[in-house]
Amino acid sequence: MKKICFIVLVLLNGIGSIAQSRSIIDFNNNWKFWLGDTALAKEPGYNDNNWRTLNLPHDWSIEGGFSEKHPGTPNQAALPTGIAWYRKTFTLPAAIKNENVYIEFDGIYRNSEVWVNGHYLGKRPNGYISFRYDITPYCNPGTAQQVIAVKVDNSAQPNSRWYTGSGIYRNVRLVVTNKIAIDQWGTFITTKDISGNVAAVQLQSVLNNTTGKEGKGSLYTEIYDASGKLVGKTSATRYGTPGWPEGKSTYTYFTTIASPKLWSIETPYLYKGVTRVEVNGKTVDEYVTHFGIRSFNFDVQKGFSLNGKPTKILGVCMHHDLGALGAAVNVRAMERQLQMLKAMGCNAIRTAHNPPAPEFLDLCDKMGFIVMDEAFDMWRKKKNKFDYNVDFEKWHQQDLADQIKRDRNHPSVFIWSIGNEIREQFDSTGIAITKELVNIVKQFDTTRPVTSALTETDTTKNFIYQANALDLLGMNYNHQLYPEVLKRYPGKKFIATETMSALASRGHYDMPSDSIRFWPLKGQKFVQNGNADYSVSAYDHVAAYWGSTHEQTWKIIKQHDFLSGLFVWSGFDFLGEPVPYPWPARSSYYGIIDLAGFPKDAYYMYQSEWTNKTVLHVFPHWNWDAGKEVDVWAYYNNADEVELFLNNRSLGVRKKQPLDIHVQWRVKYEPGILKAVSRKNGRIVRTKTINTAGEPARLELAPDKKILHADGKDLSFITVRIVDKNGNLVPDAENRITVEIAGEGTLAGTDNGYPASLESLKGPSHKAYKGLCLAIIQSRPKAGTIRVTIHSPGLPSGSVLLQTR
Repeated sequence: MKKICFIVLVLLNGIGSIAQSRSIIDFNNNWKFWLGDTALAKEPGYNDNNWRTLNLPHDWSIEGGFSEKHPGTPNQAALPTGIAWYRKTFTLPAAIKNENVYIEFDGIYRNSEVWVNGHYLGKRPNGYISFRYDITPYCNPGTAQQVIAVKVDNSAQPNSRWYTGSGIYRNVRLVVTNKIAIDQWGTFITTKDISGNVAAVQLQSVLNNTTGKEGKGSLYTEIYDASGKLVGKTSATRYGTPGWPEGKSTYTYFTTIASPKLWSIETPYLYKGVTRVEVNGKTVDEYVTHFGIRSFNFDVQKGFSLNGKPTKILGVCMHHDLGALGAAVNVRAMERQLQMLKAMGCNAIRTAHNPPAPEFLDLCDKMGFIVMDEAFDMWRKKKNKFDYNVDFEKWHQQDLADQIKRDRNHPSVFIWSIGNEIREQFDSTGIAITKELVNIVKQFDTTRPVTSALTETDTTKNFIYQANALDLLGMNYNHQLYPEVLKRYPGKKFIATETMSALASRGHYDMPSDSIRFWPLKGQKFVQNGNADYSVSAYDHVAAYWGSTHEQTWKIIKQHDFLSGLFVWSGFDFLGEPVPYPWPARSSYYGIIDLAGFPKDAYYMYQSEWTNKTVLHVFPHWNWDAGKEVDVWAYYNNADEVELFLNNRSLGVRKKQPLDIHVQWRVKYEPGILKAVSRKNGRIVRTKTINTAGEPARLELAPDKKILHADGKDLSFITVRIVDKNGNLVPDAENRITVEIAGEGTLAGTDNGYPASLESLKGPSHKAYKGLCLAIIQSRPKAGTIRVTIHSPGLPSGSVLLQTR
């Protein structure tokens, strides 16, 4: 039985007001940045007046131009890396001179080193891990200016198989506490049992006493439901808590919650725990933890169940970049991705192949996603010359422990993954390392299974498997073996950790569509099997040679209960890893949704299979050469059949046979109207029409939201459609658009989803691809209006008005 919690940070607007107990201060604004290296930048008196001023999170790589000469290679999106410095000057109020002050970083890519007032705090090589430094001994509260300097070294290349970004790309905060306080990630809440109508809750708190002497007082936690009603309270003193020795001490205590509301995919209900430390009747620390109450189980025969209900895990793998925003964390951008995936029917995310931003897990908690939280893409054996293998020996214990402690309170996290396609599968050292990593996880959390995403299916050759330490057998690809799991791996609970690697370019179609193509063919280079414009057919019939089409694997997974679920590679296209093409391709083709956030046709396949929403999706477009034979596909559900019409002539009825995912017609093209009608028991369920489009005539602007928070962070994603005079999308339009903004907003990025475009993702001008383009508008920290005007040569300009509040 498991149950989880997460730390909610209360971000203050400034440093001038410090609470009596704990203050958590947004430390993102007004940093100085310089792309380059100088040893003098760590000195407090260094003159940084000519440096650029910016707000974090920040990714400097995405701001650069694409070039095959960059040492990161197209696998890392062919964007610049290097060394850079960040500096921030600030003051601290004199009132905190007897307090502890910490600086917390959620992630810096990569090899970060930090100084405060010229004092060296340390180095953290791992670019994905959260960490903090105690800066109390080096600060001078009062009128004196304080200086924090951060060196980021992402110059050793290549160090990744995908785009990493560069810089302080996640959030930063100051945390001010009393000398006696709950430690970082110091409260862990788990549900030990749910029986009858009561949930038994265990709490574990780590108290940090830095007074230099033994302390004494009370430590207790109050639990509130989502409406703010107090539903439980317990004190560590009730369980024989002794005095508080100097340093860190751990206390375990218990309570119950009557009539608990369970966290689920459909109803992600969250509770709040408020842990307080009191000395002499005065609160000296207050620590907030949100958690969910739920039970789940992986069964060898029956697969996965959540709160006793059989549930298929319908997941996707996600890298951490946010398209045109690069790696810089933005909550709204992550929320948009998750909203689109939720609407598709997705209920699970694998964080490939590293710990995610804390805010991503917060969103998964609130939106109802199951998460496989992954730690490493390699151990000692490298995949790139300068990747984490050079740091694994020294840092893996602390990095993994910090990940588990940080993330173990999220109700969304259901699985820990200690590695992806680790090369120690083929080395006997894999046995000892696997056992060590699993033990580290279990030291801090025994409530979730541990897996590793394996590729070697022969157990006699797989040393990670032979360690016999994993709770859950995770397998990448090899879909043809899934029906044999019970026989080949007796007694093993199973999850398909990575599947498909199907390839597609949105809006491009190669025929015939009923021939499945694997890329590359044996002995061929990727490009030899491709198209001159670096496109891949969007029919579901192309896949990397190690994978499958979407339909091939899903047909197997859906049939068998013991196959608890899958994670499709991948949910969105991502920067880097441009299989199947070499340069100038610079981002992936794997996504169900393209880099700009425009769904490919496979999106509707999953929606028809993974949801109860009524779906009828017909493709391709209807602009072809006269007489060409065109394959027309339809994904549908909640219906018995689909009939296709061309210019009011019936082209026949198609019905899915058992296990069919789509139906197909082969049609000789003529311009006009293609119409599909789905029916159930003879009654029309849904109708879909596709018209032959004329020449581009105007722009249609569709913002995903018109009201933005005036916080300098919120985003509106504006889809720009190139349409003809009748409003039909022009499927081959590549018109250039230029974005003009007036008022309380800025341009955060532009994109069209084309993986081989070398146009800047930050520039105000971008060509459309297959009739679509995207403009991302960011609010300023002031209420007002934002007028966005889109220009395109030869077409009337379009505009939309946004509000910031």
